[in-house]
Amino acid sequence: MNSFESVTLEVSDATAAEAFYAAFGIADRVNVRASDEPSAGFRGFALSLVASQPGNVDALIGAALDAGATTLKPAAKSFWGYGGVVQAPDGTICKVASSKKKDSAPAAREFDQIALLLGVADVKASKRLYAARGLAVGKSFGGKYAEFDTPSSSVTLALYPRHALAKDLGVDQESTGSHGLVLVGGEPFTDPDGFTWEAAPARNPA
Repeated sequence: MNSFESVTLEVSDATAAEAFYAAFGIADRVNVRASDEPSAGFRGFALSLVASQPGNVDALIGAALDAGATTLKPAAKSFWGYGGVVQAPDGTICKVASSKKKDSAPAAREFDQIALLLGVADVKASKRLYAARGLAVGKSFGGKYAEFDTPSSSVTLALYPRHALAKDLGVDQESTGSHGLVLVGGEPFTDPDGFTWEAAPARNPA
């Protein structure tokens, strides 16, 4: 049975990626490893950082840009809050957002939650597959969204329709090559959308 424990990003330059995620402030939430698998276009996933206020969104996005990220969607207000989208030098897309539209405290480079958003062909089918493999469904809204309870991970796992996620991130949904992503936990398998899971490394006894 599977449990979602951590995220590993496969990148061409692991040293540079580690430096970027440290500067961005999420190095403790994602792992990186070197890979020469080719990839082009939308890789089918994004990291979503949820902050408590707009000032924190700006601080996080500013840190990412200073570390070499590029802007996909400039931070702006919307009907649901405030947010923007950047792309890391390794190609990973990061969305930073807050449901608030006004600051209530001094801005800080802090976030309250981070989620791995997977863009899938069929949310309902993927939800059933993951649930059958042992992941507990936390929230579900038909074919539009599903979120799993992931107590063993510091990252929440959620599913979106691939086309809807690409649109939200401001990119074309077409791609070729590797996802550049490995989900760690439980039994190794590859799901119908090509997302690869692998077992977590054995822990040394205390």
